Amino acid sequence: MQAFGRRALVGVAGAAIGAFAPPATAQPQTAGTPQPAQAPELRLGAIFPLSGPSAPFGDECHRGLELAVEARNAAGGVFGRTIRLVRADAPDETAAANEARRLTQGNERVVAIFGSFGTAIALPASQVAELAGVPYFELSAIGDAVMERNFRWVFRAAPRATDFAAVALDGVQILANAIGRHPSSLRLTIAQEDALGANSIAAAQAALIEARGLAVIQQAGYAPRPGDLNGLVQRLRGVEAEVVLHSGAPGDEALLFRAMREANWKPLMLIGTAGGYGMAETARSIGDALCGTMSADFTPFAVNEAVAPGARAFAEAYLRRYGAEPRSGHGLASFSGAQVFLDALHRAGSSDRDRIRAAVLATDMAEGSTACGWGARFDERGQNLRARPMLCQWQPAAATSPGTPPGLRQVAIAPAEAAVAEALPRLGM
Repeated sequence: MQAFGRRALVGVAGAAIGAFAPPATAQPQTAGTPQPAQAPELRLGAIFPLSGPSAPFGDECHRGLELAVEARNAAGGVFGRTIRLVRADAPDETAAANEARRLTQGNERVVAIFGSFGTAIALPASQVAELAGVPYFELSAIGDAVMERNFRWVFRAAPRATDFAAVALDGVQILANAIGRHPSSLRLTIAQEDALGANSIAAAQAALIEARGLAVIQQAGYAPRPGDLNGLVQRLRGVEAEVVLHSGAPGDEALLFRAMREANWKPLMLIGTAGGYGMAETARSIGDALCGTMSADFTPFAVNEAVAPGARAFAEAYLRRYGAEPRSGHGLASFSGAQVFLDALHRAGSSDRDRIRAAVLATDMAEGSTACGWGARFDERGQNLRARPMLCQWQPAAATSPGTPPGLRQVAIAPAEAAVAEALPRLGM
């Protein structure tokens, strides 16, 4: 099994640049000279929300996949065939199903599909792929329901919502230790958007809280795509919430902080789960008020490289390829998961779906083998059992130049072996 870490990442930047230039060893061809036949391209679908509210996240995931494919092509492709991604924009559930049909039928006929960022996209897209008998590789949607349908051709590299919920609860313990209180004395609340992914996380959090002998003083849901979250904040304030566990759609974070500012109220700690909590745009939008916010999230770039070998190299390659720094850990997670599945495709040796499934299920990579720190071992349902989220926190960052404000950066604070900073036991600078 090929281990994906810093060594595998060395060629990513070169592949991204060299893909648009002729080979250095190209020689003039003489007319009439027979040329060796080239294997046809291997067409793989890439279905993400590339427009609409989730576009920044879908684009970030697509970039991670794109870098993985470029690195693989630079190394010779998959069983001797060059990979070509067929993009599909799925901003909502209907588009996800329609685009999945386009990718699996007619002229497209991709060998497999990669996706998708969100649970609401993954569920219909993967169902279409399953019915068509096309392997579907999920890189970043975390809802438990994605893998609970006993589908044969659906595989997920990312952790489950239950795993994210557990890491968020670890944040409660870390906070309690830092302030010298028992977790059971903290007034815990759960706030979630009434949507598949967020409800899955909230349900797992409620079950884990009960299992750990703690109690939720209120579980407050709100309608999808809210205009504001003033009502939610008033409910949390009314029960004197000290710790808020929040799961929502991208953008809900800014609404929540705006409502807290207008109410002149904030809890002792806010612990988010994935979504926009790890996005650079979120930090720029909210500003210093975001400082101290924890999140159960994909691997950040401020992480111990002994645990996530290659995270820094990925960020450097991303900067060279796209002219900007990564916006969140979604791209890194997508890159790492894609490399695992591309390796399985290579080992399968053909586009036969049964051989692809067998190769995925035979994957055996220790944790810490990928750039985001995950390993890979899949159960019969197709879920990766060696993928773990991390507990992150927004903390002050050093100024980039004299006279500039320090800003914020997202850092790993747990597990201990991944941490690069101690947890701050408060919200705000």
